[in-house]
Amino acid sequence: MKKIKQRLQNGDTLHGCWLNMGSSLSAEMVGKSGFDWVLVDLEHGAGNEKDALHQFQALEHGSAAAITRIESVSRPRVHRILDMGSEGIMFPQIRTVEEAREAIAAMRYAPDGVRGTAIYVRATNYGKQLDEYYQGVKDNLLGVIQIETLESLKNLEGIAAIDGVDVLFIGPADLTMALGIFWQFDHPQYQKALKATAAAAEKAGKAAGVLMADPAQYEMYYKLGFRFLACGSDATFINKGAATMAAQLHQNRTQFEQSKE
Repeated sequence: MKKIKQRLQNGDTLHGCWLNMGSSLSAEMVGKSGFDWVLVDLEHGAGNEKDALHQFQALEHGSAAAITRIESVSRPRVHRILDMGSEGIMFPQIRTVEEAREAIAAMRYAPDGVRGTAIYVRATNYGKQLDEYYQGVKDNLLGVIQIETLESLKNLEGIAAIDGVDVLFIGPADLTMALGIFWQFDHPQYQKALKATAAAAEKAGKAAGVLMADPAQYEMYYKLGFRFLACGSDATFINKGAATMAAQLHQNRTQFEQSKE
């Protein structure tokens, strides 16, 4: 465990990014690059559960904690991902307090939740750290609820108040789409939603998070109180790096070909 939850509770600002290629190699490289956490995306990413397992293994010796976004509040999916060793779950498209409560219950063992017990799984080091893992679930596993619907905005304080909800995480694309102002991050309605989310998180002693479209937005979110910040993904890093290199080579070719004239 990388103690990501304790660091947030201590008031640290934590940086992360997305892993959406389903690749253990890109996960390993990104995990050793200096991020505090990475998110294995099973909602929109290219990978499946087996790919996620390989990514968790690749991330084991890096500095970044592995969190996973699943596509819905599916109890069997939550169980399997946590048993594989994910240090937290991000739940998208949460709308109500009851949905958020159901999501957190799926992460916890009885009597606090409905998670099924398993002994010889990767999360418990195949039974060698069984007691340590079971006793530390509430203290170590991060519960992240995405705020990206109009209904979730109406239920911010109720969602934030749930024990086990550690982060209210803005989904900028879906939220601006729901507000009818797609990709307009300076729009007053979006700014109002950000302030309300940060206020609800602070009131409950929780953190506010967001996936930034660009590092230039850092100051805006930080000043609003957001401390669980993500930007970029393994796919965007490769895409931008490849495009930059290709453009540099093209520029050099043009320069030298013109010099021969």
